[in-house]
Amino acid sequence: MENQIKRHEVMDLLIEACPSYKQRWKEYVQGNYEGGEEYLLYCDLADFANYLVDLYRQKKIDEYPKLFEVIELLHTNGDDDVKEAVTIGLLEDIQTISLNNNINPNVFKNCLKQESLKWWNSLDDFWNGKTNYVGGPKK
Repeated sequence: MENQIKRHEVMDLLIEACPSYKQRWKEYVQGNYEGGEEYLLYCDLADFANYLVDLYRQKKIDEYPKLFEVIELLHTNGDDDVKEAVTIGLLEDIQTISLNNNINPNVFKNCLKQESLKWWNSLDDFWNGKTNYVGGPKK
């Protein structure tokens, strides 16, 4: 498939959908990378997931609709690496971070679109022992 979204495009798309993250992203990059160093998408997505949960805690969710559209786009138009990273590196982190902060992860589940919701549910199935791996058939 042509024009699939590549890993180096992910953070720019998320920042475009969530411009309030831009300053934090600049500080994150300065604190975690040296010039020319390759970015680690899973780590970057973990920081973004923390930010997303922080926004919810502060009741600042006005960017959510556009943001969750981009998450859906990454699931539908991303290459295989992007799709996996958005599932394991973003959705799973949102679930974990929410639980660690006594927030019901379903508040985020309710924002997801069709493909992203499918992967969210697959994560739930895996963690609940219903599948052997994320995306796998039910036991």
